[in-house]
Amino acid sequence: MLTLDHIAVACTDLAEGTAWVEDRLGVALQPGGRHARYGTHNTLLGLADGLYLEVIAIDPDATAQAGHSWFGLDQFSGPPRLANWICQTSSFDGIPAAAGTPRALTRGDLSWQITVPDDGSLPFGGAYPTLIQWGSGTVHPSDRLPDSGCSLVAFEVSHPQADDILAMTDLADPRVSLTTAPFAMRATFETPSGTRTL
Repeated sequence: MLTLDHIAVACTDLAEGTAWVEDRLGVALQPGGRHARYGTHNTLLGLADGLYLEVIAIDPDATAQAGHSWFGLDQFSGPPRLANWICQTSSFDGIPAAAGTPRALTRGDLSWQITVPDDGSLPFGGAYPTLIQWGSGTVHPSDRLPDSGCSLVAFEVSHPQADDILAMTDLADPRVSLTTAPFAMRATFETPSGTRTL
């Protein structure tokens, strides 16, 4: 069984991506950290219900230890936008081959395993979720972040192969929907300033 963990905005410049989200949601993001294996850095926003939002970009001052980035960032271009969603899984047994291989990562006192294809791409361009398991004793990022007053209302994913993705996705979350259409993502939030979308 999968549960929604967080959603990710990709960008080519972290400051630009952070400002894009802050402008649209009307709240400030918090500093995140760096991921040495994949040469990235991020900022974060705590959401209600144990969720969070991540803005992620390639760190221009880092060299990816893996030889490539993740979240499809090596091929990413254009303005900041929703690019990925990440779900907790109770087991990596039997996951689709397209999901990639679980990789063990650490950052400070955080530890987790996360699926990443060998080339760092996103399965189905991001329409299929990245899978994650947090390490035993790790305090979830949403519990470390201040209350932003924001909550996720709906997360909509469309993809030409939505039926195939649904067949591989054991997720029961009324906020998440997958529909057959050209690839797109849309997230709707309740914020202190009202309903906002990315």
